[in-house]
Amino acid sequence: MKITKGGLIYKPKGNFPWSRSHAQVPFPVKIDTNQIRVFFSTRDNKNRSAVSFIDIDEKDPSRVIYVHSKPCLEYGELGCFDESGVMPSWLVKDKNKILLYYTGWNRSESASYRLAIGLAESRDNGLTFDRVFKGPILERGPEDPIWVAQPCVLYEKGVWKMWYLACQKIEYINNHPEPFYNVKYATSPDGIHWKKQNKVCIGFDTHTDAIGRPCVWKSNNRYFMMHSNRKADDYRKIASAGYRLEMSASADGIHWRKNLGFKFKKSKAGWDKIMNEYSAIFETAPNKYIVFYNGYGFGKSGFGYFILEL
Repeated sequence: MKITKGGLIYKPKGNFPWSRSHAQVPFPVKIDTNQIRVFFSTRDNKNRSAVSFIDIDEKDPSRVIYVHSKPCLEYGELGCFDESGVMPSWLVKDKNKILLYYTGWNRSESASYRLAIGLAESRDNGLTFDRVFKGPILERGPEDPIWVAQPCVLYEKGVWKMWYLACQKIEYINNHPEPFYNVKYATSPDGIHWKKQNKVCIGFDTHTDAIGRPCVWKSNNRYFMMHSNRKADDYRKIASAGYRLEMSASADGIHWRKNLGFKFKKSKAGWDKIMNEYSAIFETAPNKYIVFYNGYGFGKSGFGYFILEL
């Protein structure tokens, strides 16, 4: 395994009213020869999030070719599950359209926010997205009592497979409500109607650990997952407690083995010193990937990349 660190790619300048800060949860899609479209979540002055994108050079991911000047998908209608914002999680090319599985959120008086998973689609290469439904396609329920979010979706042999975050509890730590969540698994015959399998793929290990955004891919008949782990307290300010990237592997996509010798070191200074999280991969050659990820402030410092060779 070889890791070659790149650097910061993009941070919003704040010159759009709908994009004052953050480039959170980046996700890449191949658009043209040597061109990658990276979608992300950005925020306005009221902290509401929308989806937009930039185009970059595949041969030189640090080179930004184009910055989109409009949101592709904005926050939902009053009272809907996504009225406070939308965050892209996974995109799937399906025939002549792109499916966007996204996290929608609204504010919670006691626990900061509540999350659920929605679906939108684009027929113009991601310039605009339309909601397939106003409501979520996956929501909290008997197995997942608080919220669900950040899905990763693969289609294999007639079955749609989803790995998603499921919040199991919230505790007040240092006078702040902190969520504890697992990576769980669901399946679907059509990518719309999902059946939760109620299987924990990767769980938080102790009182002081939690899991972030799963990114799953398959290589040589094995599943790989990159995820970000953190401590429950002081993770916003202290590097040793902040989000760190880790990788796991599985033969069946359900039972996972962590700690594969993947060692991605945080920078000693700069945009990704405190946090490394919310990764997404783009395969450039067999077993060679561009990995996009966020740094400090849950994407407030922007997103960058490194090259992973397995």
